[in-house]
Amino acid sequence: AHKTGEEYDVCLIDWKMPDIDGIEVTRRVREFVGPDTTIIIITAYDWSSIEEDARKAGANAFLSKPIFASTLYNTLLSITGIEKAVRACDPGLARPVLAGRRALLAEDNELNREIAVELLSMTGMEVDCAGDGREAVQMFAEKGDCYDLILMDVQMPVMDGYEATRVIRASGHPRAGSIPILAMTADAFHEDVVKAREAGMNGHLAKPIDPDRLYQAIESFIRKM
Repeated sequence: AHKTGEEYDVCLIDWKMPDIDGIEVTRRVREFVGPDTTIIIITAYDWSSIEEDARKAGANAFLSKPIFASTLYNTLLSITGIEKAVRACDPGLARPVLAGRRALLAEDNELNREIAVELLSMTGMEVDCAGDGREAVQMFAEKGDCYDLILMDVQMPVMDGYEATRVIRASGHPRAGSIPILAMTADAFHEDVVKAREAGMNGHLAKPIDPDRLYQAIESFIRKM
C-alpha cells in the first residue's frame, strides 16, 4: 500500500504473533512509512513491560483486549487531537436557531468534551459541562430551567448516562419530563439505541460526532419548543 501511494492511516498490530512479534512488525513498518501512520499495539496481556521498547520501535499507543468501540475511539482521538477532529466552521452554514441556546454536556473524557464544546460554540450556543452522570443530575436540579437540552455520554464513571437520565426523568423538577436528552456513544448498535430510549432519552448520536447531524438533531428539538 505504501509503494502504491495508498497509505493506511492506522495500523492495529497484535503484540504476540508467531514468527515476528508486534514490536518487530512496528519497527519494520515505521522504517518505510515514516511518522505519519498511526500504529497501535493491541494485546490481551499487561503491556507495561514492553511499552518502552514498543515506543522506541514507533508505536503511538496501546489497546487492551477485548477492544470496545468506545476505547478504540478515545484512543484514536487522543492521538489525532482536536484540530483534526473539528473541521472549520463554514460561515455559509450559519444556524441562527442555535445561537444563544444553552446545553448541558455530560462527558467524562476531556478531549471529547473539548470537541463537543467547540462544535457547539461555533453556532453561538453556550455550554455547561459535567464530568460524570451524578454531576449532570446535580447541575440539572440546580439550573434545569436554564438548559434547552442535555447531551449525555453513555459511559461515565460514578453514574453512567442511562442511570443519570432515569434519575433526571424521575426527579421533581418541572422540566424533568420535557427537556430533550440526547445520548452520545461510540457503541451505536441497535440495542444501544433501544437502551437509550428505554432510559428516557429522546435521541442517539454516534461517536465520532458528525457536526451536521449534531446540529440537525438539536435544531429539531428546539423548533418543537
